[in-house]
Amino acid sequence: MSIDRTESPVYRNGSQKAESITDTTPPISSATSQDLDDSYDIYKRYNDIEIESAEAKKVLRQIDWRVMPILFVTYMLQYLDKNSINFASVYGLQTGTGLKGQDYSWLGSIFYFGYLIAQYPAGYLMQRLPIAKFLSFATLAWGIILITTPACYNFAGIAVNRFMLGFVEATVNPGFVLMMSMWYTSAEQPLRLEIYYCTNGLATMVGGLLGYAVGHITTGLQRWMYVFLIFGSCSIAWAIVSLVVLPDLPSTAKFLSERGRAVAVERVAGNKQGVKNHHFKKYQAIQAAKDPKTYILFVMAVGAQVPNSALTSFTSIIVSSFGFSTLGTQYLQIPGGAVQFFALIFGGLICTYYPRNSRCITMIVANSICILGSGLLVGLPSSNKWGRLVALWLCFFQGLGFSLSLTMVSSNIAGYTKKQITGAALFTGYCVGNIIGPQTFIASQAPGYRSAYIAMLVGYSIKLSMVVTLYIYMYTSNKRRDREALGIAEDERDAVEKGMHDMTEIDNKGFRYIL
Repeated sequence: MSIDRTESPVYRNGSQKAESITDTTPPISSATSQDLDDSYDIYKRYNDIEIESAEAKKVLRQIDWRVMPILFVTYMLQYLDKNSINFASVYGLQTGTGLKGQDYSWLGSIFYFGYLIAQYPAGYLMQRLPIAKFLSFATLAWGIILITTPACYNFAGIAVNRFMLGFVEATVNPGFVLMMSMWYTSAEQPLRLEIYYCTNGLATMVGGLLGYAVGHITTGLQRWMYVFLIFGSCSIAWAIVSLVVLPDLPSTAKFLSERGRAVAVERVAGNKQGVKNHHFKKYQAIQAAKDPKTYILFVMAVGAQVPNSALTSFTSIIVSSFGFSTLGTQYLQIPGGAVQFFALIFGGLICTYYPRNSRCITMIVANSICILGSGLLVGLPSSNKWGRLVALWLCFFQGLGFSLSLTMVSSNIAGYTKKQITGAALFTGYCVGNIIGPQTFIASQAPGYRSAYIAMLVGYSIKLSMVVTLYIYMYTSNKRRDREALGIAEDERDAVEKGMHDMTEIDNKGFRYIL
């Protein structure tokens, strides 16, 4: 599973004496062991090797075939698992668990309360512990939680179940963002992130087909129970595969030779962000709290995720409200999944072929399509069920915009403590939006749900304004650094060295944002 855009360069290492960065960070010459990257030893040991293009491509292919299949399947399973109530909702979930009024809406929100509470502890643990092992055990835990869902017979029971599921699944999104930055160059990240993120669309299609199949079960347990048992069992089995196969670090990856590990580290070192540093640094946490990008990404995530419940927990209910049959609500979700799938891949390809200045533009285009879709949901009459269905499918472009915002963390935030905290802040916004979203579906407004469609339009509009703000901020920062560098001989290797000393993108003056 190797995806190459251009010829990889020949990598040449050289040693340079680093200069002092800022008053808040020590110069490299006085750096302690805590400042050094976890892969710094192999980085320095192979300081003078030359890495040819063909060799770099070979290592990339090896990484792709080992890492990407695990991320791909795991991400698809977590999307199916967290949205299992959507597929079960048309088969008697509410009746079987005694849900009334807004109870179902609260199940969507409660999941993200668990997700929210786990964000910062999970980020800290993923920094301190072997990240692949941590993610694999999390997959095992949520599979176990999911298969216990049929034992829930009232709102209190299933609410606790959903809270715990959210608490455990909170590791996946931020963990995979960190994995992207550890294994891939900045130019390689968008397409690969979209490859695993497109499983949201694939999961919608697969879930729709499985939901359709479950609809034909006429004996045994209540049909809604089978959804949780099937999805949970798949997650448990896959967790064992992940535990065995997924590596923690390029520098310790057993599937690579010693030289291959050196090549893998050197490739990522070129991002000027290092690979991983397991030491928590207070100054980076403070810098993240003062950085405007942290708050822009937070608000962007809130805006992006308020509409999300319409495309996850409430999709079956929305399609049914348009006037389609129970089985129709399942297979008519498939085109929406297809829209999301192909939008993500196409967007990833654009950002790969034009790696420097295409990410924010792609996000703006995708978000504008979502604004069109949500506007049609608000404006079209209820009698136009096919027009409203197409409008809902257009909103599935939202996955492209949000997934590219994740590359703003993986590619544009340096310093491992700062990266995981910024990621946690983004996903805190993600949780807030997903907590708000289900509450916009007011039971008394069924089947029209006008408040929900207006909230979708507002959320997409807020997100668009934040994307534009972030672009302006990063563009002006790059131009300012270019002006400051005039007449000064900038050394690329010096900036790389600072990255391997876990310096942030603000402290490392050789760093430039990818737009």
